[in-house]
Amino acid sequence: MGFRQMLQGVQVVDELVSVRHEMLELSMASEHRPLLLTNVKESPGHRAALNIIDRDRLCESFGVKPGELIDILAWAMNNPSEPVLVGAPGAPVLENTMEKVDLSTLPIPWHYPEDGGRYQSASVIIAQYGGTRNASFHRQLLRDATHTVSRFVPRHLRTMADNAIESGDEIPIAVVNGPDPVVLLAGAMSFDEPLDELRVAAALHERLYDEPLRIVELSNGVAVPADSEYAMEARITLQTDREGPYVDITGTVDGVRLEPVIEYDAIHHRDSPVFHALIPAGLEHKTLMGLPRAPTIKAAVSEVVTCTDVYLTEGGCGWLSSVVQIVPTQKSDGVKAIHAALDGHRSMKQVIVVDDDIDVTDPARVEWALMTRWQPDVDTVILSSQKGSSLDPSRDKDGTTSKIGMDATLDSSIDRSAFESVL
Repeated sequence: MGFRQMLQGVQVVDELVSVRHEMLELSMASEHRPLLLTNVKESPGHRAALNIIDRDRLCESFGVKPGELIDILAWAMNNPSEPVLVGAPGAPVLENTMEKVDLSTLPIPWHYPEDGGRYQSASVIIAQYGGTRNASFHRQLLRDATHTVSRFVPRHLRTMADNAIESGDEIPIAVVNGPDPVVLLAGAMSFDEPLDELRVAAALHERLYDEPLRIVELSNGVAVPADSEYAMEARITLQTDREGPYVDITGTVDGVRLEPVIEYDAIHHRDSPVFHALIPAGLEHKTLMGLPRAPTIKAAVSEVVTCTDVYLTEGGCGWLSSVVQIVPTQKSDGVKAIHAALDGHRSMKQVIVVDDDIDVTDPARVEWALMTRWQPDVDTVILSSQKGSSLDPSRDKDGTTSKIGMDATLDSSIDRSAFESVL
């Protein structure tokens, strides 16, 4: 269990590599295979992992099928449970504490030349303020040895930070890198109402491992998963600084803004720790963005028709486009599924609905379904002036966009034999 379980069988790279662009170059040379880097120039004693998290590897690690995983994620959202608090001796993440905080000695990568510097992109911020707890992903630009500048999008943590600023308060936080994948999945979820993502992670942990999620309390009062690779004590300060540019999930460059400054007070880590050096716009990024949205899409579609699988596509950046697999019983079910899917994930701008004989993860097979089962003039839904995603650079200035849905399902009343592939 844990992040290290995902490292089993990956390619180990012992050659010297720099955090400055060379991690990305090495990944590209390997065709983005899972890599464990053991010799990072700027970070003696620390290792780094790339390309570890994708849908297939997660399912293999958990011992479930993709459709099952989506259902388990949905179940955990609705059935959060309590993690188990353990003492420091039972927490591997506290095996070591830096004598002097120096973020520059961690394998925090500067992947793209277009980025503004070295970025933590896979670290989860756990914040406790005003009686609530939040765990979520927020990119952090390394400013100096003890500070980062973090982009807070308008979600739960942004609200907490704004409330704290109004009250003149700093927010104690923990920055966690390399926790169990269930924590990564829960941290990537977003909810209409504030929900404690660590409790969702605890439910996932119990369901998938038949064991409770263990947490340990840091000296600043924030609890973290005990088996994480790194747990860093920090504060969201009242200061702001320039953050960006940053190559985001679409592969396009996000601009510069004034964002909150985080000050670090302590860095704890496991023996021979592994830093998760996620590549923005890579498959890991798209998996962690998209996979936690699949349950909400599936739940919405399941209210109108039997839905068997959902996949947010790599070409759609794991966020803007999905393929939805259904079992239609009447001709209108495909169109119903399109509208339900768009309601289930309002950032999407494209939905393709297919029958259950189509592998939703295979773009060639999905396109084949379109070319052999879809008629553009009668099987297409186009919606104008819809709420768009801030990640879509083509959206209008007011944030709206148009959306499209394509129904590539067969009428259940017809003879399917002429539409079935023998290949």
